[in-house]
Amino acid sequence: MKQAKSAFSKKKLLTIVLLAAAVLLAMTLLKGCGASNDASTLEGRQAFLRDLGWEIDPESEDVRTVQLPDELSGMLADYNEMQLAQGYDLNRHLGEQCQQYSYLVNNYPDESQTVLVTLYVQGRRVIAGDIHSTALNGFMHGLKME
Repeated sequence: MKQAKSAFSKKKLLTIVLLAAAVLLAMTLLKGCGASNDASTLEGRQAFLRDLGWEIDPESEDVRTVQLPDELSGMLADYNEMQLAQGYDLNRHLGEQCQQYSYLVNNYPDESQTVLVTLYVQGRRVIAGDIHSTALNGFMHGLKME
């Protein structure tokens, strides 16, 4: 009988140890993400973009407060499809306000066009973003360098 109780205690102890390790790992990952992706500061946004391969001109910063619509349709629905492919989802923020930050990109491979990066930020987190040219027949793609 003692053997069964001992096996149960070992299973219970192992479960507790694994749970504690998972919690510590999650806390470490969340702390690391928060520190490196604090998009509420210029330095945080620059670091975020640098991690993706982009160098920006901080002097070109344009900041606006934008109100997200209550529903995504038309071009905004298409824009959100691009965001979904990047791991963002504007559906989670419908009807909310956020900050829109735009910067000139200094290192876009095609130097013949003016290229901007736009980040949508709530609090400390990037909730969406894109790279686009200002040309009439320009382009737009996700934040990851292609």
